[in-house]
Amino acid sequence: MVRQKIQIKKIDNLTSRQVTFSKRRRGLFKKAQELATLCDAEIALIVFSATGKLFDYSSSSMMQIIQRHNLQSESSNRFGQPLHAQAGGDNYTAISKELMDMTLELKQLKGEELQGLGMQELARLEKLVETALGRVGKTKNDRLMNEISKLKAREMELMEQNAMLKQQAEKSGGTRNAMEQGSSVESITTSYGLGSRCPDEDRSFSDTSLKLGLPFSSSD
Repeated sequence: MVRQKIQIKKIDNLTSRQVTFSKRRRGLFKKAQELATLCDAEIALIVFSATGKLFDYSSSSMMQIIQRHNLQSESSNRFGQPLHAQAGGDNYTAISKELMDMTLELKQLKGEELQGLGMQELARLEKLVETALGRVGKTKNDRLMNEISKLKAREMELMEQNAMLKQQAEKSGGTRNAMEQGSSVESITTSYGLGSRCPDEDRSFSDTSLKLGLPFSSSD
């Protein structure tokens, strides 16, 4: 089956355009990786989607490749490169310089590479560090108070559960005592029930027996 040739133009359908972008981008990065591996080439790709999302690939360090490109562009500009190429090189140089400045400032905020700084620059760094420490301390205190609030709420919950269990235990103990007392009364009642007489009944029975005896004679 002959593969249909696609006309190279902007795809109007948004969904189809996004799908095509994703497939072509992966294919492009795969080809760049193969080229870098097979030919030992240094390759850097930077792609921005229509929504402004950044995608990049580099066979080694992206910054090193960009710096090498900038040096190569500067060398080429000396031999009369077009103005647009020179403008592109200047943009890369500016981006590279900005990145290096930010990296240096980050190191200085960590207390590194402070040699050569004047009093004003050191004071500025000190203020930045103090501001950052204040924000870190505030965030730490907020989280600590949040944890304390959670622990207090948990403590109250456990105390309520403990009181409820104690109340249930007291109710169970009262019921058990009542049952034991009922069993004692029943045993006493049974001991004086059928098949046995109380002491008063025995004494009455003896008196009746005496009255039924021989009559008392005075002559005897």
